[in-house]
Amino acid sequence: MGDDRQSWTAAPGAAERARSVLAAAWSCAVTAEGAREEFVGAHTVTDDGRVLLRVPEDSALLAAAICAPRGEPSAVLEFADVAPVPVRSRIRARLWLAGWFSSVQDGHLAFRPTRMVLRQLSGAVVVDLDEFAAAAPDPLATAEARLLTHLADCHADAVERLTRLVDTGSLHGAVRVQPLAVDRHGLTLRIERVRADGDVRLPFHAPADDVAELTERMHVLLSQASAASCPRALQRQRADRDG
Repeated sequence: MGDDRQSWTAAPGAAERARSVLAAAWSCAVTAEGAREEFVGAHTVTDDGRVLLRVPEDSALLAAAICAPRGEPSAVLEFADVAPVPVRSRIRARLWLAGWFSSVQDGHLAFRPTRMVLRQLSGAVVVDLDEFAAAAPDPLATAEARLLTHLADCHADAVERLTRLVDTGSLHGAVRVQPLAVDRHGLTLRIERVRADGDVRLPFHAPADDVAELTERMHVLLSQASAASCPRALQRQRADRDG
C-alpha cells in the first residue's frame, strides 16, 4: 500500500476545477459592450451551471444585458483563483466564461455560458459545458483559504517536515516553501527560489471528502515525512536562517 500512495497522483479535472474556482472566488469582472465592471460577493452558481449575478439597478451592465441580441455572446465573465497564502505569483488560475444573460431572476442576472476556458500554470484548456454542468466543486474549496493560512501561520514546522517527501532536486536553491493549494486529492507546495519558483504536489492516499478526512490524510503525509531524512538543501536553509 505504501508504494501505491507514492504513485497515485489524482488531481481535479477541468470541470471540477472550474466549479471550485467559481465557488471560492469572491469577485467577478464582467466585460460587456466594451465596458468592464467589477462585482464583489455578487455571484452564485446554480446546479445546472448558470451564473447568477446580483447587480445594482443603475448598472450599465443591466441595460446592456437586456438589450443584447438573444443567443449572441453578450458578455465575458472573468474569475481569478488567488492563493490565500502570500506567495509570488498568487494567481493560481483564471476562468473565463463567454455567453449571454438570459433573464433577470429575483434581482439577479442569469448568465448562461457558451464557452469556458480555464487557464492554470500548466496551460489553458477549454472546459466542456456538459461536464461543467454535471460537476460539483471540490468539497474543500470554500474551506481551503482557512485551512492553508492556518497551516502556514501556525504549523510552519509541519510544512518544513513535508519537504522531506519532495525530490531533493526540486529543493535545490530553495529559499522558502509555502502551502499553495489543497483539494480532496492532495496538497501542493510552492517552492520559491532566488530566480524561479516551482510547485510540487503531494497526493493523498485516498480522496478527502471533508475536513475530518483531510486531517487524517495530512497526518499520514506527516508520518511519512517523519520517517524520511531531512533534505540537505533544507538543512542548509535552516542553518542559514538560524545563523
